[in-house]
Amino acid sequence: MPPPADEAGSVASPALLPLAGLVRSVTTPEFAGITFHEVTAKSVLNKVVAGSRMPFEWTVNPYRGCSHACVYCFARKSHTYLDFNAGLDFDSQVVVKVNAAEVLRKELAKPSWGHDQVALGTNTDPYQRAEGRYQLMPGIITALADSGTPLSILTKGTLLARDIPLLKRAAAQVPVGVGISLAMTNEALSEAVEPGTPGPRARLKLVSRLRDAGLPCGVMAMPILPWLSDSDEALDSLFASLATAGATGVTAGALYLKPGTREWFMQWIARNHPELAGRYRRLYGTGSYASKEYRTWLAAKVSYFKQRHGFSSGHGFSHRDLEDDARTEEAQYPAGSIPPARNSGTQVRPAGDTQPALSGLQQQPTLF
Repeated sequence: MPPPADEAGSVASPALLPLAGLVRSVTTPEFAGITFHEVTAKSVLNKVVAGSRMPFEWTVNPYRGCSHACVYCFARKSHTYLDFNAGLDFDSQVVVKVNAAEVLRKELAKPSWGHDQVALGTNTDPYQRAEGRYQLMPGIITALADSGTPLSILTKGTLLARDIPLLKRAAAQVPVGVGISLAMTNEALSEAVEPGTPGPRARLKLVSRLRDAGLPCGVMAMPILPWLSDSDEALDSLFASLATAGATGVTAGALYLKPGTREWFMQWIARNHPELAGRYRRLYGTGSYASKEYRTWLAAKVSYFKQRHGFSSGHGFSHRDLEDDARTEEAQYPAGSIPPARNSGTQVRPAGDTQPALSGLQQQPTLF
């Protein structure tokens, strides 16, 4: 007997791993090279660990793994907890919690639920391509809004535009935060480092659509890539484009290379930019963060370009400073502007100067 096929003609293949709650593993021509592992979850509300500096206490992640295939993705190691690898498996083996909305609604109905903010997009993107097939987010958004629970969403996926009417209705019921992840305007670089995502132009249009719909839209400009997207020209283009699109704020910061991500990214650098491989090794040493000198240098540059294009020195999105206490498996973010550097008082623009005046900041620190 042949394996069962769903109404779209997708053939269910044998389960690859003993995933908890696994219903079936599915491949389909529309998603060439990707396997969806459909699971039924017992719980979808994830509690952020005590003591975290993250500005929310709960997360929901309807998907694990991500077809965006960002070479720098901070969440890669989380796939190893499912006995997948942090490289190609993360990009191509996507776990789908097919009953996420149903389970969430039951959890939110419990008398013990405190109606704390719930963040979506803290591990893998809830609007990655799989969402077009499974359509889990409308049920999740509705469940949260109907229960009186504030929510925030961070995504690179332009599929979010489908749910703008729903988000507007939700925003009439509860506080809703929407953020777009976009850290470069160079289309070719974006295609190289985040090949499964909509390009920068498409995401800028999404920012404008959200603003036209009356929704706030902050931008998470992370990660800024040393020697690839941290030049004056690149940063000026980024912040100018975000201002034109109507972004309500921006949070920007440097590449963060935690274990799992570090190995995958360094392999990519060695293949595609071998001239930078030694520089990256020196800049990051044996840790996850770029050197303090580089972070201070970048924070000053970011502060200048934010001011130049009309953004305040505050944060751009409610998922702020997640890099500082990213302790849980499903709620972590890349390193951003370090507060001491952001508030260091570095003078990067003389009063009355209308042109970039980055004396002492035009070149990266010679240490690197």
